[in-house]
Amino acid sequence: MKILVAVKRVIDYNVKVRVKPDQSGVELANVKMAMNPFDEIAVEQAIRFKESGAADEVIALSIGAPQAQETIRTALAMGADRGIHVEASHDTEPLAIAKIIKAVVEKESPGLILMGKQAIDDDSNQTGQMLATLLDYPQATFASGVEIAGDKLNIIREVDSGLEHITCPMPAVVTVDLRLNEPRYASLPNIMKAKKKPIDALSLDELGVDAGQRLKTLKVEEPPAREAGIIVDSVDTLVDKLKNEAKVI
Repeated sequence: MKILVAVKRVIDYNVKVRVKPDQSGVELANVKMAMNPFDEIAVEQAIRFKESGAADEVIALSIGAPQAQETIRTALAMGADRGIHVEASHDTEPLAIAKIIKAVVEKESPGLILMGKQAIDDDSNQTGQMLATLLDYPQATFASGVEIAGDKLNIIREVDSGLEHITCPMPAVVTVDLRLNEPRYASLPNIMKAKKKPIDALSLDELGVDAGQRLKTLKVEEPPAREAGIIVDSVDTLVDKLKNEAKVI
């Protein structure tokens, strides 16, 4: 069985994001980029399935500028077998990404598609659900536990009331959450081996996908600075301020 994992190149989560002076977006020049943390968890899970014998091949897919190949190489260094890079010269929106992945799925016929529940740059949390709809596949979102049992998946999801256990047939789309696993670090030998692993380059025209932009960003601005807190001298004063100033009770 093949497992297809979608990975996205985003600003490293340790970097403080800065808004451009013209408020047209965030500053990307000379900024450290990395694989989306949720996607990294998806790659780790796919590799674990391969190591356990439940999968034969792990394919890492990324969409975007040529630099997206760096993100694919990271997945290959972790243990993925090969990569697919779909070149896109402009920012792609969740629906366009879902259409592109659908075209790749039809080309590769994987038994399982794994991806992070959301990307930390736009926080859309839409692509997995849209992809499952376009493919007419079962979907499991926010997975904190995934087990392959024959031709089915046993999924654990964290919900408000506790843990939800669901089962779905494969092929399926699964979006993963933080507590699913702890991604491994790529060793130096594996990083060197990853340079020799194949990455197939595909264009939007080859896939027959319209990835035109349908959303327009009007303005990007930083959140307002938090006001300094105060120290109160009694519970009565605290209750009064919560009730009359903060108006939260």
